Amino acid sequence: MNTRSILLISLLLTVIVSCDRFSRYPGFKKAGNGIYYQLHTLGDEDSLKAIPGDYITVNLKYLTMNDSAFFNGVRKFQVQQPAYEGAIDECFSMLSVDESATFIIPADEFFAVTLQSPLPRFITPGGSLKVKIEMLEIQSEKNYIREKEAFLSWIDDFGEYEKVILTQFLAEEKLDVNPLPSGIYYLNLNPGTGKKVEDGDTVTVNYEGKFLNGKFFDSTVKRRQPFQFVYGTEWQVIDGLEEAIGMMYEGEKSLFIFPSELAFGNRGSSSSLIPPFTSLIFEVEILKVSSPVENGSGS
Repeated sequence: MNTRSILLISLLLTVIVSCDRFSRYPGFKKAGNGIYYQLHTLGDEDSLKAIPGDYITVNLKYLTMNDSAFFNGVRKFQVQQPAYEGAIDECFSMLSVDESATFIIPADEFFAVTLQSPLPRFITPGGSLKVKIEMLEIQSEKNYIREKEAFLSWIDDFGEYEKVILTQFLAEEKLDVNPLPSGIYYLNLNPGTGKKVEDGDTVTVNYEGKFLNGKFFDSTVKRRQPFQFVYGTEWQVIDGLEEAIGMMYEGEKSLFIFPSELAFGNRGSSSSLIPPFTSLIFEVEILKVSSPVENGSGS
């Protein structure tokens, strides 16, 4: 084989690789692990990246391939060993603190394996989704455990204090209602006449969250942006809201009071907006409930 032939083959291979790397998803690059990514902000060059076992705090945003967002929130959890090729944990391990990027990952495995939930109606089977990740904090498992133990020791008495505050609030507001077995206080404001929420349903809700002193900390009503998610899917809502919404019907509007163990617990929210051992009030309205079958994704 002459030199010219070798050069032509080399050029052809370069073109093929470039096409795979750049034209399949315009604006995205392909990493060595096969994941397509688009870097938005670059952190310190010497900063360590997340590894399996680390605890990370991230701003997560899930989007369809048409850039329609269906989840956006701050979450804290432990990075796991990737369970499959293209797992979201591989994406976490590509970022250091203050870096952000959008990744394209396989949708089927993400919902079935990572979230352990049905594929939403708006995601095509065998398709992909985009995940935008902003890395806010990385902690080693050792440092996380040490910090948690010190923190819990310092606030050991806060749990009893929360119970006193909640009891006083119920008395002052003259709320003669008994908690459910889980500890949730449930006040129905407007009965719903539609479908009851079930696992796998796509639920659209409006909610307003506030502290016992009446101060709001979140409101989809004020943002004019109802929240839509697949019920029964992990990482979507706090435990209290998960249980509460599961008791509701389309069209219903209810008020719930969640003790901290069903909200943000003894650590508070990762954004520090919600303090530890803080009871919360949520007013929730179910705007729409769509089952997988109704949306064309059922069998």
